[in-house]
This record gives sequence, structure tokens and C-alpha cells, in this order.
Amino acid sequence: MQKVRLFLASSSELKEDREQFEIFIYRKCKAWFDRGIFLHLDIWEDFLDAMSAEGLQSEYNQAIQGCDIFVLLALNKVGKYTAEEFEKAFGTFSETRKPFIFTYFKPSETRDRDELKSLWAFEDKLKELKHYKTEYKTIEGLREHFGNQLDKLAASGFLELKTDDRAQGAADGPSGSTEKTVTVSGDGNKVYQDVHDSTINDSSKTYHIDKIDSARFE
Repeated sequence: MQKVRLFLASSSELKEDREQFEIFIYRKCKAWFDRGIFLHLDIWEDFLDAMSAEGLQSEYNQAIQGCDIFVLLALNKVGKYTAEEFEKAFGTFSETRKPFIFTYFKPSETRDRDELKSLWAFEDKLKELKHYKTEYKTIEGLREHFGNQLDKLAASGFLELKTDDRAQGAADGPSGSTEKTVTVSGDGNKVYQDVHDSTINDSSKTYHIDKIDSARFE
């Protein structure tokens, strides 16, 4: 039996999403049990609310160092402990190439600049590290996107993520590979791919594109 440890970090404001994520992992674990894969999820509510010798946060950090997958959810803020957990995960990844790190951002529900400062600071930190966040609007979008990532990891024995589409930036769009291919024949053809809500001016013709993945104009 292969045991895969996951750690979920987030602030208290996303309690419902954490609970739904936990249910999703539990169901995935049951589905994969016959394949010899056991998914073990740690969330901060699981730890005893008692002081350890080095403080409770040290217990979280120890769990992060031993996990295979680290997932962070953010909404309006990223508290100092959540930020510390990310830094611990990223530092461990830099040294050992584990854990795999996923950061998911839900659209903020506030316009209070003071309240959003920690979120913005964390986003700047991610840019410095060249780590891509993924946005999700619904728990269904989160489950679909992360489920796809889990499938890819499982296909490699949780050794590498061969097709990483975290840079895509959205967890509520079409799932699957980010690569799209279109084949054309003949001369003078023009191919446009991944065009969304745009206007294309081509010589004397103007094309307005609502949403297409690929198109050919002759």
C-alpha cells in the first residue's frame, strides 16, 4: 500500500471549503484503495489544541516536511501561520523536490485594502518565486482541477507532475491538457488558437471571437 500524505493550509475563513476538500479526499481515497493508494490528509483542525515542547506551529511544520502534496487555499487574507507553512513547504521542495505545491485562490469577498494587504503580499511572494496560483470560484471547480492533478501524479507514481497546468490560472474552466492542436491544409491559411472574447483584424476582414479554442480562417 502506497501512502500519500497531503497537507491542507488555509485561514479560518475557508472552513467550509476545507471541509468539502476533506470529503473529496476521503472519497478519492476509497476509490483508490483497491489500486494500493492510501491518501492521508492533514488539516490544522486535526492537531491537538495543546502546547507542544516547541509550540503547536512546529507540529504543523513537521507534518509539512513529511508530506508529499501541499495545498494552500486563500480568500481575503493569508495569515502569518499560513504563510509560514507555505515557506516551509517551498523550502523543503527546493531541497528535496517534495512536496508538490498547489496554491488555490478564491475571489476575494472584500474591497477593504487593509484587509487584503496580506493577500497581496503573498501574491507578490509567489511571483518572486515564479510559482503559479490557480483561481477557483466554486468547490466543484477546485475538486475538478485538483482531482486532475492527483490523477497525473498517480500516473507517475507520485514522482513527478509531467503536465503541469497550474500556470493556466483557473480551476473552473474546461479540464484536460492545456495543449491544443489544429491541422490545416492548403496555402494562405491562418490559424488562431486559445482566442477568447477578442477582435481579430486581418487585412480587410474583421473577426469577432466570443470563445474558441482554435479556429482557421481562409
